Amino acid sequence: MQSLSHPGINSAAARVLDRLGVSALPGAGCCGALAQHLPAMERARETARRNIDTWWPLIENGAEAVLLTATGCAPTVMDYGRLLAGDGAYAERAGRLASMAMDISVFLERNDLEPMRPPMEPAAPIAFHSPCSLQHGLKRPGAVERLLQALGFELTPVADAHLCCGSAGAYSLLQPDIANQLRSRKLNALEAGQPALIATANIGCLQHLQAGTDVEVKHWIELLV
Repeated sequence: MQSLSHPGINSAAARVLDRLGVSALPGAGCCGALAQHLPAMERARETARRNIDTWWPLIENGAEAVLLTATGCAPTVMDYGRLLAGDGAYAERAGRLASMAMDISVFLERNDLEPMRPPMEPAAPIAFHSPCSLQHGLKRPGAVERLLQALGFELTPVADAHLCCGSAGAYSLLQPDIANQLRSRKLNALEAGQPALIATANIGCLQHLQAGTDVEVKHWIELLV
C-alpha cells in the first residue's frame, strides 16, 4: 500500500541511505501483515514465501539487512521464521531473513548522524505519533523521537502518546466508528502543541490521521531530505 499511495517514503529512505554510503536495493511486495490481522494465515504464508523468493538472491549476493520503512511491516517480516517454521522448504531461509529484518530507525541510529541531517535547518515544531507497532510490536518507544531531536527537530509534547490512533491494521476498515473516535482523541493530543506538521512511522497511521486533519502528515524519514 505504501509504495502505491506514498512512493516518496521509500524514495526518501533511499536518499538518506545513499548519504550514508548504503545501497538500497529494490524491495518486494506486501509483507503479509494485513492478512495476518484478518486472520488469513495461509495468505500471509504465501506472501512470506513470495518475499523470500524475491529477497533471497539479494541475500546470497551479500545484502546485509532487510530494512522496513513501515513499522506495521517490520514485526511481520521479523516473524517469518515462526510463521514458516513448519515449512520444510522455507523454514531455514525464513529464519535467517527474519533475523536480518529491522525497522529503518534501528539501522540509522547505528550510524553517524551528520550525513543524515536535513539539508536545511528544521524551522518549525512537529508532533510525532509513535505507532503501536513501533512502541509495542517493536518495543521501541521514544526511539524515533530521540533520533529526530538529535537531528535538530523540535518536537511538541503529545499527551497519552502510548495510545492508538485507531488505524491498527485493518481495524479502521472493520470498525470505523470506534477507529474514528480514537483518531479524534489522538489528533486532539497531536494538535495541542500547534505543530507545523505531524510525523509518524507507519503508512496505516499516516493515512488514517491525514483523513481527519488539515495538518500535513508525513513519514518521519521524509523530513530528512
